[in-house]
Amino acid sequence: MSMFDKQTLVEIAEIAKVLGNTHRLTLLECLADTEQSVERLSDLSGLSVANTSQHLQHLKRVGLLQSRKEGKHVLYRQGEGPITDIISALLQYAEFNRTEMRRLIDDTNNQESISWEELLDRIKEKSMTLLDVRPKEEFEQGHLPNAINIPVDELGNRLDELSASQELIAYCRGPYCVLSANALELLRAKGVRARRFKKGFSSWKDAGMRIEV
Repeated sequence: MSMFDKQTLVEIAEIAKVLGNTHRLTLLECLADTEQSVERLSDLSGLSVANTSQHLQHLKRVGLLQSRKEGKHVLYRQGEGPITDIISALLQYAEFNRTEMRRLIDDTNNQESISWEELLDRIKEKSMTLLDVRPKEEFEQGHLPNAINIPVDELGNRLDELSASQELIAYCRGPYCVLSANALELLRAKGVRARRFKKGFSSWKDAGMRIEV
């Protein structure tokens, strides 16, 4: 006999159906730390405004997103509840069960990274530069102490803003966000001394660590 009643199974199936779309997972990731307008989410995801709006409505229908109006714009944010835990659990299962995903994650993790403990020591010593490579809007909603923000798509044209005397530590949204990995690849190609904090902002925030806005 099932441990769930029929209605609960129907609700679980509906949520799973909504999540079974790469564009919707991308939109959820973009809303991990801040609310965004439909237009901005369209830019971040590479989808048309109409398609973005449609995917957002599906996510909202099952409670994964909430929205509010501000003037002529509709702003979306993640809904209440353990939504980040749902995404994390899906990623952990994919990592465990699927060879392609495991290879992708292993390739990402094999890039030189800095441990949590070393990062805390380096922050106290002020012996490195923290580089937040998320979009500006996300950085303004909260970031690691003393971090500077250069979105990864602007990094190649703004290298002269970075100190050559200190090691760079790049970070982005979380352990499965590839923005910092992309930034690290670019920086190393330019001969810049850099590592990445692969846990990212979400793990830092969830641990109750101090953030700046």
